[in-house]
Amino acid sequence: MATAQMVRDVMTAPPIEVSPQTYVADVARRMRDEDIGAVLVTEEGHPRGLVTDRDLTVRILAEGGDVSGVHVEDACSTDLTTVTPDDPVDRAVGLMREKAVRRLPVVDPERDRVVGIVSLGDLAVERDTDSALSEISAAEPNT
Repeated sequence: MATAQMVRDVMTAPPIEVSPQTYVADVARRMRDEDIGAVLVTEEGHPRGLVTDRDLTVRILAEGGDVSGVHVEDACSTDLTTVTPDDPVDRAVGLMREKAVRRLPVVDPERDRVVGIVSLGDLAVERDTDSALSEISAAEPNT
């Protein structure tokens, strides 16, 4: 099997997107229903943030209280590191290492629109098929 060379070869597309005003409970249900751990926060397709299941837990649920009126913009990371579909996979790997992130939004630079997301798990499945992370990432969920 040939190793993927470009981000477009390993990214998940289309990504799941929500607006900044989406309620966190709705985002959590969407993550559950789609069996994913991250959602891109966009406005008209333009990247504004990324929220993970961990963000919801640490930034919102851990604070306690009623979360029914809390929007995802209060939980998401807005300092995004992105890649393009035509970037080499090695660039994505390097950025993940440098920035200590597990997911990168994939953005079409000509339109400034989100077209995908690439995760550490995606790269493990592609690059290191015998690793524990690859096997976990490729396995059916136990939820």
